[in-house]
Formats: sequence, C-alpha cells, structure tokens
Amino acid sequence: MADPPLDYRAIDDTIHGRVRLATMAYLSGAECADFADLRARTGVSDGNLSVHLRKLEDAGYVTIEKRFEGKKPVTTACLTDAGREAWIVYLDRMKAMLFGDDAE
Repeated sequence: MADPPLDYRAIDDTIHGRVRLATMAYLSGAECADFADLRARTGVSDGNLSVHLRKLEDAGYVTIEKRFEGKKPVTTACLTDAGREAWIVYLDRMKAMLFGDDAE
C-alpha cells in the first residue's frame, strides 16, 4: 500500500514564513531578544521585522515590550509558553514530513 500523502496543511503558516521561522528559531534558544539583535540575526529591515513580530504577537507566540532607556526606545520580544509549544509542534510536524511519522 502506498504511503499517505504528506499533510502540508498541518504546518503552522504563522511560523513557516522565513523571517518568522528565523525569529522563532532564535527566540527558542534566547527566550528574549531586543529588536536590534533580532534585526541583525534575521538580516531584514526594521519595517519587515516589525510586521513579522506583530504576526507572531497576534498569534500569541511572542510578547512585545516597549520601554525607554533614557531617551532611547527599546523593544524586546520574548517567546511565550504558547510560542514554545507551537515551535515544538512545528518542528515535530516538519520532522514527520521529512522522515516519516515514526521520526522521534
């Protein structure tokens, strides 16, 4: 019997975008990062990163904190518990697509 088709619909589109994927990967290890660090790590423009962080925040995967250090604005993104869980599910589903359902 042939293997069932790969269920690409199970992949979280919110995470799967390239910039959001890079952001989630970095935050999964760092927990929190300031905007400048994320911008440097992802190599995207301020506006592009801002849009992608907003999508992750809307999904509940990150929290965004804005504050001032002196007169300088500082934005920090932190991975939420829901974000960590979604990241693990995403990785598990990608592994299953790449290596089969028995990949653990």
